[in-house]
Amino acid sequence: MLTETTTRVLEPADLGAALAVLESAPVENAFVTARVQVAGLDPWRLGGEMWGWYTEGRLRSLCYSGANLVPICATPEAVRAFADRARRIGRRCSSIVGPAEATGELWRLLEPSWGPARDVRAHQPLMVTEQPSATVTPDPLVRRVRKDEMEAIMPACVAMFTEEVGVSPLANDGGLLYQARVAELVGAGRSFARIEDGKVVFKAEIGAATRQACQIQGVWVAPEHRGKGLSETGMAAVLRYALADVAPVVSLYVNDFNTPARAAYRRVGFRETGAFMSVLF
Repeated sequence: MLTETTTRVLEPADLGAALAVLESAPVENAFVTARVQVAGLDPWRLGGEMWGWYTEGRLRSLCYSGANLVPICATPEAVRAFADRARRIGRRCSSIVGPAEATGELWRLLEPSWGPARDVRAHQPLMVTEQPSATVTPDPLVRRVRKDEMEAIMPACVAMFTEEVGVSPLANDGGLLYQARVAELVGAGRSFARIEDGKVVFKAEIGAATRQACQIQGVWVAPEHRGKGLSETGMAAVLRYALADVAPVVSLYVNDFNTPARAAYRRVGFRETGAFMSVLF
């Protein structure tokens, strides 16, 4: 029996083994699983490399290395191996994100050479539900965004991103990549909003989607409408669409310091099942 451990860049022929690892934790891994299911493991299509960590000849852990560095089902030994590889090639990502324990250890190992980070969010509760809200009535005015409404939805998306991440998504390329991503979600029917008089009041997207789970992202209420409960009724509406049309499990993760949002999501029916961590550069 092979007892060696090794780390290497996965190739398209490794797709089946990679998906087996990804699908072993369908909620935590939804973001990367969705990309791999569409693009496979070809770095050009995937937008980055997939590193695999093997022990006893079997693929046990993964790490996606693209715009984000994402440890996946990573054991402590795999995290050390991924950190060694990441340190050798240098930082190419804008963030490290993933399950809090593995991400925290990965950052501990990389910080001496990659630090300092612009922001470290060490505990971002992962929240999950499999049922429509039993207590919050969905907002009937929240609906799918139409393709001809890009001019209305883009300012809200930019405002949300800037508030959440701390930098504008328009900074590097004038927003071309970000606009393309927003347009992709609109075209796929996974962008939702309440729009009044041409202005977005509430919006959210289903960012990652697989057969097993999907992830809501980009929840935003226009500042002048905050405090009216629109995040709860809006989320209840998006949750209804997600369960009916996308996947049987719906998740999201939220900053632990955002107490109002966590309370609102709990009222809609989400429960905390774990935690993510994000390191932003």
